[in-house]
Amino acid sequence: MHRGHARLASLLAIPCVWLSLGSPQAARAQGVRSHTRPATGTTVSEAQAADLTLTLSQVAVRPIQAWVRGAATIDTGGKVLVASFDPREAQFVKVGQRVRAFTPESKSSMIQAYVTRVRADGRRVSVESTLSGQGWKDSRHYVIEIVAEAGRFLSVPNEAVIEEGDKHIVYVQQQPGQYVPQEIDTGVQGELYTQVLSGLSAGDQVVTFGSFFVDSEYKLKGPVTAQ
Repeated sequence: MHRGHARLASLLAIPCVWLSLGSPQAARAQGVRSHTRPATGTTVSEAQAADLTLTLSQVAVRPIQAWVRGAATIDTGGKVLVASFDPREAQFVKVGQRVRAFTPESKSSMIQAYVTRVRADGRRVSVESTLSGQGWKDSRHYVIEIVAEAGRFLSVPNEAVIEEGDKHIVYVQQQPGQYVPQEIDTGVQGELYTQVLSGLSAGDQVVTFGSFFVDSEYKLKGPVTAQ
């Protein structure tokens, strides 16, 4: 192959390495990138922080509410809604929990209901909810939302977590204006907060609003610092 053609082919092949994140080449590329990032983190000036409305939140033990949503059908009596969930979704659903139901045609009109039955149905979990009133006439299909209390866990706001493949990254404030990335192991993800299994301690300050800007700054400065 002509040297120029070989060079062009090698350049065109580069994006494939980044798109195939599970490949050995991608793993090596990510390892190189991690070594080129500055160990001291990245710095954000007060002016930048003000423009971005950069916000910090404390790592703390909080109650996490998980919202379980799904499609349901109503019985012929117009009172009982039946929905089917994956066991991972239904693990926090219990009899007596409050349910909000609405039809796809009328999302603004909510009907209150309560979970009256939860049972395993093969590889799925069947959840029955009884409406507090009569269902909408001529509406067989509904969307239900169940507010489930998952428990109290060490957690961070969802906005703080950046997903990179299988990794979850947050930016921790080392000192005012200086932030370092920290990989964390996560558990339950609720409507507002995500459980932290490891990687952070109570009292740590993490970036919430503005985390993607800090992440971009950090990655841009990595190769420059290495050079």
